[in-house]
Amino acid sequence: MKQRTVIISGASSGIGLATARRFAAAGDRVVNLDLTAPAEADAVGEWIKADVTDWTGLRGVVDGIRASHGSIDVVVANAGISTRRSFTDMTEDEVRALLDINLIGVIALWQAAARHMIEAKSGVLLATASTNASAGYPYYADYNASKAAVLALARTVALELAPHVRTACVSPGYVMTPMQRAEYTDEMFAEVNAKIPAGRHADPAEVAEAFHYLASDGARFLTGQQLVLDGGELAGGTASAHGTVFN
Repeated sequence: MKQRTVIISGASSGIGLATARRFAAAGDRVVNLDLTAPAEADAVGEWIKADVTDWTGLRGVVDGIRASHGSIDVVVANAGISTRRSFTDMTEDEVRALLDINLIGVIALWQAAARHMIEAKSGVLLATASTNASAGYPYYADYNASKAAVLALARTVALELAPHVRTACVSPGYVMTPMQRAEYTDEMFAEVNAKIPAGRHADPAEVAEAFHYLASDGARFLTGQQLVLDGGELAGGTASAHGTVFN
């Protein structure tokens, strides 16, 4: 099999880094688009400093990757931010900044790559969504809305680009990432874990495995869908529905 070129945004840490490691371990060529360089010990593949909110600049970066490596086979739009606050406390600047990264950044990256995939009549467009797209979670209104929009995007683009280009999202529940850890105290973590049927947060490597599957031939008939990875959380009614409200 030819070596695939896999672009991952936000691969300097967390889910993105774990996903980069998974694809690299399978022999794929990984290109990490992130404003922040990975720690030296975490470097995987090639890092390109890129801002997913820079629509024109991002297209130039993707075009350059295609010129350098000959193809763009898989894209994982993973870059995202999350800020915990009440709906009435959100500011316009905060909401626009979040949507620029979590939604516009996905559209820009997918579109830039899709042009090459259409020409090649092959490719997979993936994104990190969330269980927050499918159920209400207090204090994350703009984040939840952005992830729901990503699911709608995946369904629509799947129809437009079929049959040669596929789309899919991984929708994780609670994942033990630096971003998640920064938001919760130890007590909050314990409370959430107690509400998840699996009894724990996911490891980023488990989310990475889901992305790798969606990009594989084993998923070649899957498009426009989400793969939920939540330890049974949605099946159990979600943690927030069981009284997990942090005041």
